[in-house]
Amino acid sequence: MGAQQVAERFAELYGAEPEGVWAAPGRVNLIGEHTDYNDGFVMPFALPHRAIAAVSRRTDGVLRLHSADIDGGVAELSLDDLVPGGDDGWTSYPAGVVWALRDAGHGVTGADVHLSSTVPTGAGLSSSASLEVVIALALNDLHDLGLPRWKLARLCQRAENVYVGAPTGIMDQTASACCEQGHALFLDTRDLSQQQIPFDLAAEGLRLLVVDTQVKHAHSGGEYGKRRAGCEKGAALLGVDALRDIPYDGLDAALARLGDEEEVVRLVRHVVTEDRRVERVVELLRAGETRAIGPVLTEGHVSLRDDFRISCPELDLVVDTALANGALGARMTGGGFGGSAIVLAETADVDTLTKAIEEAFATAAFTSPRVFEAVPSAGARRVV
Repeated sequence: MGAQQVAERFAELYGAEPEGVWAAPGRVNLIGEHTDYNDGFVMPFALPHRAIAAVSRRTDGVLRLHSADIDGGVAELSLDDLVPGGDDGWTSYPAGVVWALRDAGHGVTGADVHLSSTVPTGAGLSSSASLEVVIALALNDLHDLGLPRWKLARLCQRAENVYVGAPTGIMDQTASACCEQGHALFLDTRDLSQQQIPFDLAAEGLRLLVVDTQVKHAHSGGEYGKRRAGCEKGAALLGVDALRDIPYDGLDAALARLGDEEEVVRLVRHVVTEDRRVERVVELLRAGETRAIGPVLTEGHVSLRDDFRISCPELDLVVDTALANGALGARMTGGGFGGSAIVLAETADVDTLTKAIEEAFATAAFTSPRVFEAVPSAGARRVV
């Protein structure tokens, strides 16, 4: 559904034209998985898939929400009744943003909202972050709050962490809010410094495929939280604020200090080596050696599979099949336990790879995957 259609449906629902329409994209993370909540490095880029919201202000302390993608009528909430953990449905994401803005002292007085999204849910492509960011940007504009993009991302993260109860890092919201077309975002999640790295694959005869395995995952599930708690334990045992502070050339010594804490050793090893992989990809892209990032992506998958242990048979099948059929590199992307994988390939090999992956899933009796090209796109913006 396009912006004009969303605006027209808003008028049907609420009896008046919206004050504006905003869009915020989902994202693919090129490299840097589970490093964001360890103060480390990440490198996402925005997708053309996006959440679109038509929004108008209210002054009576009421939040009305409707989604084109969810069965049901308009949900009506009182701003005074918004409390963390009070809602476990889809409305918790936009409501959480309103709560976070008000809790931070910003004068949001209510809103009417109609939403539609093309970001696949449960695919590890940040459907929740796109929903949060589009609401935050709309309210920032409508109420003249003057908040910079990075601060909107922080408030959206707080909404997801505290209001929704999902222990996610800052990457997804920052990517949705701040990415630029034709670039990947090199983000330091400690100080939120950003560098836009040119990433024009088509100009080099390359493509990056996203393979949605159709295996749904949920960030609020217990396993994600366990990994985060394990990383925090590792940092505490090593006497550092975050695993970001363990230098790559000091990794062996740090792991030796952890002794027989086998699970913590694996988690620490992944985070420290993954931070280094992000740096390597940045170095290669700046040097114009885009094809050389393929093996680095594959190394990342092996680490996520064997050390972080968040892969699944479907994700492993994508990676193994892609590599066996000429891909330059492949890895799972997103929080894990399902979701999507990415495949870096020569343009000429895309059809062969896609067919091989689809046939491998059919042979394994897995649900047919969804395969599409990831094109680095623009971040959140007002569109009407």
